[in-house]
Amino acid sequence: MKSAVETLSPTRAKLTVEVPFEELKPSLDKAYQQIAQSINVPGFRKGKVPAAVIERQYPGAARDQALNDILNLKYAEAMQENDLTPLAQPEVEVTKYEDNGPLEFTAEVDIRPEITVPAYDDLTAEVDDLEVTDEDVAEQVQALRERFGTLKDVERAAADGDFVVLDLVARQDGETVEGAEVSGMSYQVGKGGMLDGLDEAITGLSAGDEATFTSQLVGGDLIGQEVEVTVKVTQVQEQELPEADDDFAQLASEFDTFAELEADVRERLGRGKRLEQAAAARDAVLEALLEKVEVPLPDTLVTDELNARRENIEQQLQFAGMTMEKYLEDEGQTVEEFEADLERRVRDAIVAQMLLDEIAKTQDFEVTNEDLTGYILRQAQSQGQDPQQAFSHIQEHPHHLQEYAAEIVRGKALAQIVETATVKDKSGNVVELKNLLPDGSIGDPAAQADDAEVTDEATGEAAATDAE
Repeated sequence: MKSAVETLSPTRAKLTVEVPFEELKPSLDKAYQQIAQSINVPGFRKGKVPAAVIERQYPGAARDQALNDILNLKYAEAMQENDLTPLAQPEVEVTKYEDNGPLEFTAEVDIRPEITVPAYDDLTAEVDDLEVTDEDVAEQVQALRERFGTLKDVERAAADGDFVVLDLVARQDGETVEGAEVSGMSYQVGKGGMLDGLDEAITGLSAGDEATFTSQLVGGDLIGQEVEVTVKVTQVQEQELPEADDDFAQLASEFDTFAELEADVRERLGRGKRLEQAAAARDAVLEALLEKVEVPLPDTLVTDELNARRENIEQQLQFAGMTMEKYLEDEGQTVEEFEADLERRVRDAIVAQMLLDEIAKTQDFEVTNEDLTGYILRQAQSQGQDPQQAFSHIQEHPHHLQEYAAEIVRGKALAQIVETATVKDKSGNVVELKNLLPDGSIGDPAAQADDAEVTDEATGEAAATDAE
């Protein structure tokens, strides 16, 4: 086989491939055998029909079948021979295909552009200070107290923070909306997240009172449409919280004193904020690296990814019961600003992925079973999926393991870059990343010397594709 490549642009190439008949013949013979097995010709046993007979009865059938097989095979060989990485399906044109003669075809395809990896040992980045305030601790303690709180009925109007039991029905043009009627539902006043106007309507209502207001549905076939909502309060309850004392600490934790519980809450918040700081450092370092390169991208690749991201966002908003218009209003963005920001993030994500792949080529990163297991577990956790279902999915679709391995390698490449960078907080303190453990604590450097996964997990593998 002979092949030549013509560079049409930094992201598009045209291959010209010539395949001699000797390399075509095995595919032709295979096609004749397959056709012979599927037809019945008087005078010949099944599978023993000569090629000449097949050609007389089904002229060109074997050549067409062989062409499909040989095109895919030789196209892949030509791409590999010319060290090209396709980013889309090729546009193939057969220019010559004669009896007992060679096959010639061309293939135009979007390709991965050549990337020159910049030096990254001098990268610097700045992140917010790690700070756990008394208010942060008080908020967590309050949430813990609420978990152990009790409800008691009160003979007064509902106020912010109270729990009410209510009946609710939505109507449009006097007709009850299907699926928009609930009874005996418990709801905390001021919590929000259900229907706009609900909190205002039930505030001040006592048991037995009802109110009617206009709102927009956040789910179902009529999402976003205005309806008339009637809500009736059947019960008003006040939450009584346990005192923040030693007895509560013993009830809610393994600690004997409230001071010990509070100190543990502060420590856990600190570990969580340290992980957030590490993620911010990772993003900041990656952003600094991206500023040092300029990579052309095929328009079709960007468009396809934009459409996929846009569809995913719309599905998430629909699941959350929110329209795109409401989301943009809450974010203070116009449609044009949203689209520009989305395209920037998509382009950055694609370039980051390509750049990390290029860096990973120069490293001897190993992907172990432990790497894959940990990655699958973290993916399942982030998606709220049962880990067993995630592993079952992999057994049914093992080809995903290759994708996961690629993401893990990118994570290792990014972790290496972050380790070499200088990251400081706004107060000028160097941020410890190299010995950061997955739980947010700082490990002993000597104890972590053999643990190659610490930084990968802590800095967040597969960050390059996390544009959202």
